[in-house]
Amino acid sequence: GDLYSMTAPPFILSPVSLTEYPSYWCERPELFAAIADGKTPEDRALRVLKWFISTLKGQYTSRNEKMGSEKKPLNPVLGELFFGTWPDHNGRGQTNLYVEQVSHHPPITGYYIENPTKGVALQGHCAQKTSFSAGSITVRQVGHAILGVKLPDGTVEDYLITLPSLRIDGIFYGAPYIELTNNSWIASSSGWVSTIEYKGKGWVSGKSHQFKAVVTPPGSSTAAHTVEGLWHETSKTSKGEPFHDVRGPKEEVSVKAVEEQDEWETRKLWQHVAKGIRTGDFEAASREKTKIENEQRQRRKDEAGAGTPWQLKYFTHIEEDPKYTKLAKLFKGGLEKEDAYIFQKPAA
Repeated sequence: GDLYSMTAPPFILSPVSLTEYPSYWCERPELFAAIADGKTPEDRALRVLKWFISTLKGQYTSRNEKMGSEKKPLNPVLGELFFGTWPDHNGRGQTNLYVEQVSHHPPITGYYIENPTKGVALQGHCAQKTSFSAGSITVRQVGHAILGVKLPDGTVEDYLITLPSLRIDGIFYGAPYIELTNNSWIASSSGWVSTIEYKGKGWVSGKSHQFKAVVTPPGSSTAAHTVEGLWHETSKTSKGEPFHDVRGPKEEVSVKAVEEQDEWETRKLWQHVAKGIRTGDFEAASREKTKIENEQRQRRKDEAGAGTPWQLKYFTHIEEDPKYTKLAKLFKGGLEKEDAYIFQKPAA
C-alpha cells in the first residue's frame, strides 16, 4: 500500500506540504557553496559528503524536534510550486530553490537548487514507496539527485546522489520517528565514490542515527577515508578529526509573503488548511483540504475529457537520465537506469 494515498485525518497532519521538503537539502547553504572551493576531486568528494550528511538531520529528524513526532505532510497537488532563496552572506553567493510537483499518482516532487555565483547546482526528484512490516513502516525513496560543480576550466564535475531507505518506528507508542536504513551512494564523474551505511539502534551501542561512510578513489575499493558518527549530531574521520557537526542552528529558506504568491505556490494554496491545523481547528482544515482535493479531481476529469494533459512549468521528464546510467556503474547498489525531471528556467 502507499502511505501517501491514504487520506489522513488532520490531527496527524503536518501543516507543511511535501513540496517544501527539498529545502532541507540546503539549510546549511555555506556547506553547499563550499563544495566549489575544493581544489582536487578528492577534496570536492569529501566536501560533497560533508554537505550531504549535514542535510540528513533536517530531512529526517527536524520535524520531531519541532512537532513532537513525525507528522504526515500534506500531499501536494499536481503543478504545486515552491520557491525560496538563501541570501548571499560572507561572499558565499545566493542560493535559489525551485520545486514543482511533477506527478500526483504516484506523488513525485522535482527540485532544482542552484548557487550561480559558486557554480554549484543540484537537480533531483523524489517519490516514496511504502510498506508496512512488524510494527513499522518502511519507505523506499525512489529517485536520485545529480549535483554539478562547474570547475575553473569550464567543465562540470557531476555527483550522483542516491537516497537512503527509511523506517518509521514508534507508531504503536504514538510517537513516530524516522530511522535511515541500508546504504546510499555518492558517485562522482571523477571516479571518487562514497558508500554510506546507515544503522539504527544497535544491540551494542543502542544509539539511533548511526552511519559509516567509506570514500574510495577512482578504480579502487580500498578506503582512502572513513567517517563514522551520528548523522543528526557529529562525526569523525578514522584519524579522529572532526568531520560534520549539525548541532548548531540551521538556516531556513526565505520565502516571499503569502500575499505576493501565485495561487499554485504551496503556502498560498494550503494556507487555510495550514491555519486550521496550526490553530487546532481540524474541522476547518478538513473542509479546506477536501475542497482542494475535489477541485483537483475535477481538473483531471476536465483534462481527460478535453484530451489536454497537464503541462509542467519548470521540468521536463526524460525516460533515462544519462548521468545516472553512467555514474551508477561505479557502485554495486544502483539500478541500470532511472528516469529524471530536467529543470528548465522559464523565459523571464
